[in-house]
Amino acid sequence: MTARPIAETISSLMPRAKSELAELVAFQSVADPAQFPKSECEAAADWVADALRAEDFQDVALLDTPDGTRSVYGFLPGPAGAPTVLLYAHYDVQPPLDESAWLSPPFELTERDGRWYGRGAADCKGGFIMHLLALRALKANGGVPVSVKVIAEGSEEQGTGGLERYAEAHPELLAADTIVIGDTGNFRVGLPTVTATLRGMTMLRVTLDTLEGNLHSGQFGGAAPDALAAMIQLLASLRAEDGTTTVDGLAQDSEWDGLQYPEADFRKDAKVLDGVGLIGTGTVADRVWARPAVTVIGIDCPPVLGATPSVQASARAQVSLRVPPGQDAAEATELLTAHLRAHTPWGARISVEQVGQGQPFRADTSSPAYTSMARAMEFAYPGEKMQTSGMGGSIPLCNTLAALYPEAEILLIGLSEPEAQIHAVNESVSPQELERLSLAEALFLRNYAESKQG
Repeated sequence: MTARPIAETISSLMPRAKSELAELVAFQSVADPAQFPKSECEAAADWVADALRAEDFQDVALLDTPDGTRSVYGFLPGPAGAPTVLLYAHYDVQPPLDESAWLSPPFELTERDGRWYGRGAADCKGGFIMHLLALRALKANGGVPVSVKVIAEGSEEQGTGGLERYAEAHPELLAADTIVIGDTGNFRVGLPTVTATLRGMTMLRVTLDTLEGNLHSGQFGGAAPDALAAMIQLLASLRAEDGTTTVDGLAQDSEWDGLQYPEADFRKDAKVLDGVGLIGTGTVADRVWARPAVTVIGIDCPPVLGATPSVQASARAQVSLRVPPGQDAAEATELLTAHLRAHTPWGARISVEQVGQGQPFRADTSSPAYTSMARAMEFAYPGEKMQTSGMGGSIPLCNTLAALYPEAEILLIGLSEPEAQIHAVNESVSPQELERLSLAEALFLRNYAESKQG
């Protein structure tokens, strides 16, 4: 069977895909009940479960995971003796941040300039729609040639590890010959890419206390220890003057030897303002794929509006540390915690709470599954050969799956190319990428089944 009918089927399904993605984006499924109602995540999980049932999946289940969220599982049996492929996505999303900065409502899929905008459109509700498109195209053209398991996680963005712990307690559930993680992205639009490495992550919440209560800055300022000033000084210790991450004992000299990331392209992708320099040393690929990177992702302090002339008694910050392959996330957590304690000024009382952690990941790109994916991507992207790149982000589940199923091949693809601006305001997805990657995934499943028969 040629690939052309599958491509034509996916093209015809794109209007339905847009409608379904709009329905899924409409759920405000941020897995943090302090920010959004838990019912939004539950409704999104129900939607995903219903979508699987509509595609004749069996054993569809809402899995109550240890972190209080739900993951959605389903199984679609293939021909006798066929290999099993696990398809992964997540339906939870990042908070929308400053909604006033969005050009259209974040939870309303909006088409603009050839892209579809909305929180989760690329990361990773679009990934789930990609899986559906691939399976529907195969069903319409002779059937799905492999057994398929789908798992849609409910708390990936929070890094709280619910699905990881559930999988460890039920190791038979997600067992597969090959695993396709639909949560990364092409190096850029139109360049087919599989992700070979992921940085791990650790997240710490740091609190400093210096006084029993706030004080008048005129009466006490200059001698009273200001907790906010202490926090600023502490956080500054995490970077060198050139911006390089400096956590005591954590190596910062690894190099990336694969596909490079030209600085001009990075500046454009990151929307760096004219005249502002990049931070760190080495190539851009070294900095974003092969080395640790610390980011202060939140800090509690009085807002400018309504601020009073006070010395602050307490301050709190949340610190994220990305951990490259070759380093252990648990060890990095210990080093970061020790650094924070050692560099706290003025004897301020410090408490450190770990709120998330995930190990880095490195895929085996020599596996037969990669050969099958390369052939599929060459058809889906005429004139382009599949590339392998790193990714600075984290998918903690990858290492759990690799440990549980050491013989399984793991591939990482997805819709989060640079223009998607995931985790930022005005996140979007390219419908052309959705169509081409859905085609690539469908052809991969067919190619992979054929390779196993041979």
